[in-house]
Amino acid sequence: MNAPATRTYEHCRQWVQDGHDVTVVTCAPNHPQGRVYDGYRNRICQRETKDGIHVIRIWTFVTPNEGFFKRTLNYISYMCSAVILSLFLPKADVVLSTSPQFFNGLAGYFVSKLRRIPWVLEIRDLWPESIVAVGAIKSRTIVRMLEWVERFAYRKAERIVPVTDSFKAYMVNKGIEASKIVVVKNGVDLAQYKPADGATALAAELGLAGKFVVSYFGTHGMAHHLQTILDAAHQLRDSNHIMFLMVGDGAERQLLVRMRDAMGLKNVMMLDQQPKNRMPEFWALSDVSLVLLKKSDLFKTVIPSKMFESLAMERPIVLGVEGESADLLRAAQAGLCIEPQDAGQLAARVLELSHDSALCRRFGQNGRRFVMEHFDRVVLARKLTSVVEMVCRRSALSTAEMSIPVR
Repeated sequence: MNAPATRTYEHCRQWVQDGHDVTVVTCAPNHPQGRVYDGYRNRICQRETKDGIHVIRIWTFVTPNEGFFKRTLNYISYMCSAVILSLFLPKADVVLSTSPQFFNGLAGYFVSKLRRIPWVLEIRDLWPESIVAVGAIKSRTIVRMLEWVERFAYRKAERIVPVTDSFKAYMVNKGIEASKIVVVKNGVDLAQYKPADGATALAAELGLAGKFVVSYFGTHGMAHHLQTILDAAHQLRDSNHIMFLMVGDGAERQLLVRMRDAMGLKNVMMLDQQPKNRMPEFWALSDVSLVLLKKSDLFKTVIPSKMFESLAMERPIVLGVEGESADLLRAAQAGLCIEPQDAGQLAARVLELSHDSALCRRFGQNGRRFVMEHFDRVVLARKLTSVVEMVCRRSALSTAEMSIPVR
């Protein structure tokens, strides 16, 4: 249900289609509420096959996506379970771990040592910087310890695969050799996310027929400062043709619901997390999508993955993120940028777009063309394949050299 899982699944699916043998070791699905989905159990080992991918789900300490200490226990429990399980799996050619948090990513290091195979580390968030930026931890002792873990992981991985150019620059500034870092950005499944007429049935179901729908889809978390949407909606409360739609879950959702109700906002609809296969229908319902983060130097380095889905669906974006994301949107000519956390600018841009259907249409068409040229998930999956294959070749060559007797 989340962007990291989508990235992993779509990459693995393509690798299988290209003839590779892929095993994924993960947990029972439970994001973000910490409740295991129907049909699964949080057990020692549960196997399934999905689109040719061998999926092994292991026991973890299941907890909602909130709270630093419990989330850390979740990642540590995953690391331990994954490392133990790896001893009972057929030997692979390479291990790739993907890291929203380094105790999760470090599973790959221990597996690589135990099974004597090379390790590729994918970095989707700069950690611990991302949790420091949202105020989740304040202890300098803990931060220094986590920074040591970060440097250790960067040094030990054969290759590092960050998702933005800014992440690579950050790592180089940490003293990591640029040659061992290969950027593979997020992208979109162009077959699933494609232009569609407004979802009239869904609009009727939700009572949104005839409205200019401004949507936010995704995590309602500390990093996003979604109060900005509520404040903008308050400023536009007399614009009866505009409706804000917020879909998703996260640590801040209940607080936002209470704030909306306290503000008496009739122009904000908030829905629970929806099945992923329904999301194209929700995108089709939308006239404009919102991509927002807190104002922070750290967030200048990220590109929220929902941008690519919006662009692929030909939906213009109002972007409240600085840095690399803003550069991308300007290059695509597919939306408008605002200052992060500036509700006045957000309200003004939404009102402008609601009265200019031609501009919305032009932004949408530009966006689709841009992701087709630069962010096709199939192309990006094969780019990551080339990184993995290069690591495997280097490892095989190194092993062969070590086996030559010295005379």
